[in-house]
Amino acid sequence: MIIQPVDYFLVAWFVLAGLSTAYVAWDQFRHNPEPVVMKWGFVLVTLYMGPIGLLLYVMADKEPHPGEHEAFIKPLWKQGAGSTIHCVAGDATGIILAAVVTASLGLPMWLDLIVEYTAGFAFGLFIFQSLFMKNMMGGSYLENVRKSFAPEFISMNAMMAGMAPVMTLLMMGRDMRAMEPTELLFWGAMSLGVIAGFAVAYPVNVWMVARRLKHGLMTERASGHKHKHKHQHAGMGSGMGPDVTRPQLLAVTMTTTLMLLGGMTVPSLFVNMRLSARDVGGAIMPPGMIMGWDTPGEAMRDMAAVHPRNVASTSAPDARGDTELQPRIENGVKVFDLQASVVRWNILPNVQVEGYAFNRQIPGPRLRVTEGDRVRIRVGNRLPESTTVHWHGLILANAMDGPANITQQPIQPGQDYTYEFTTEQAGTFFYHTHDHADRQQALGLYGALIIDPRNPAAGERADKEYVIQLQEWLEREGRTFPAMLMEGGLPNYFTINGKAYPETDTVSMKVGETIKLRFIGTHNNFVHPMHVHGGPFTVVARDGYDLAPAARFDADTVNVGPGQRYDVIWKARRPGKWLVHCHIPHHTTNNNVEHQGGGGLMMVLDVEA
Repeated sequence: MIIQPVDYFLVAWFVLAGLSTAYVAWDQFRHNPEPVVMKWGFVLVTLYMGPIGLLLYVMADKEPHPGEHEAFIKPLWKQGAGSTIHCVAGDATGIILAAVVTASLGLPMWLDLIVEYTAGFAFGLFIFQSLFMKNMMGGSYLENVRKSFAPEFISMNAMMAGMAPVMTLLMMGRDMRAMEPTELLFWGAMSLGVIAGFAVAYPVNVWMVARRLKHGLMTERASGHKHKHKHQHAGMGSGMGPDVTRPQLLAVTMTTTLMLLGGMTVPSLFVNMRLSARDVGGAIMPPGMIMGWDTPGEAMRDMAAVHPRNVASTSAPDARGDTELQPRIENGVKVFDLQASVVRWNILPNVQVEGYAFNRQIPGPRLRVTEGDRVRIRVGNRLPESTTVHWHGLILANAMDGPANITQQPIQPGQDYTYEFTTEQAGTFFYHTHDHADRQQALGLYGALIIDPRNPAAGERADKEYVIQLQEWLEREGRTFPAMLMEGGLPNYFTINGKAYPETDTVSMKVGETIKLRFIGTHNNFVHPMHVHGGPFTVVARDGYDLAPAARFDADTVNVGPGQRYDVIWKARRPGKWLVHCHIPHHTTNNNVEHQGGGGLMMVLDVEA
């Protein structure tokens, strides 16, 4: 699935890799005079390295004109390339096969690397070297295993020293889809790892060809006659022994072994190699998030972007949240149905977020009941993770309170759960998720719960009423992440009832009218000083409870923290467009840009004479 800009590059890369491999295979088996094992070596390496494999083939091995192959491949740098091709074709095949298996089994990265090294070495030694080259090397299979062991060990060490850190750091970087064999990014990481492994192994292979420890390129004509040059295959099985001293061989072996240990262990200084593909679940991390060797997989999944494949519906650009949900009556009980799912939601005409929603709207639908009502809420979970619902500020039975794993088992994906209670209070409340709340609430799982007093005359009345639910969003590079007060998690968009100014509502009023503004802190992070232009308002309720007349006070700003509620009554004294907004200027921008005079946490009270 194409969801990141890099995916377009990968599609182009693998199309070129496929075309390059097809050409190399066609040209090798129709025109190029060399042993079959080398033909397959170039085909496999081109499959893994794409156009770079094609470049190596045409520059080092492709016969330029009939009968010129022997002279063309003679230079040592080409012989070294041929030796490295042979190494990489066998070793990389074993490594890649092992990587697919270990990822599917959910093995941690440190064990993954060990299995990959073992598989790559075994495939290269026992199959590509000792078996496929047995006829050229002469002798029995076991003799070839013995003679090939040291050169293969040296070459494999060097290759894995280059391949391991590249694979590890790419797979456990910001976009950990690279750990999933079902994703293009996995194969992109493998391809880049093979290229790095080839580059590191090449100098060692040049030295081994020069010292006659390994074969380089060869020529095999249709008649079966082999045209040999001293740099092409002088080495194992050629009738000439290796030209290397034991101290030299020992020194090179030790050096490549140290390189291997460095390549396998250095990544553990930067990433948590105890994690597996299952632990991170293909998470895409927000730009700027600090991840280290002790970052838990749960933290990564919590801060990860919403995956587009989980989006169940796309709302209309002008869809509004906080629409009142009418209950149905069953035996005197007011029954509401809420369903949590993943939606694509416009906070601005040109800005979409992928969020979690109740009934496909952000915020979720407004539930309005009366003090003393018996209420039943059926919650269906269609999210990719478990969830619950908490009824913020309500007095109710503990079993209905909603905290996951404390008062109830989480509602698993595909399951339903029913909450039922009798309301004992009146005022401004709200409901929100209480399972992975820092993620789910930040992505939109919340809604207003308004409980009217049993006595209609109770409470402070106003001509109009408007509910203001605050939220903070992090949308970067086309992906939506839960906004958090953590490195890389700071929000760049802010909304009132799911929309950022200038898409927030405008409330029409007339001079002399009053409006009750119900501020609800449905957000997770900041304290928002909410300010109204055009004169002071009177604070009449806090956290769902009416203030006694003597405790009420006039102000023009209230600090609305996460979870807090304030009911204020504002009187329209003069005609004009009067702002309601957060008094932190950054929170009245959209991605740090003002549109039509502002953005984010702003709305207008439009007062006519």
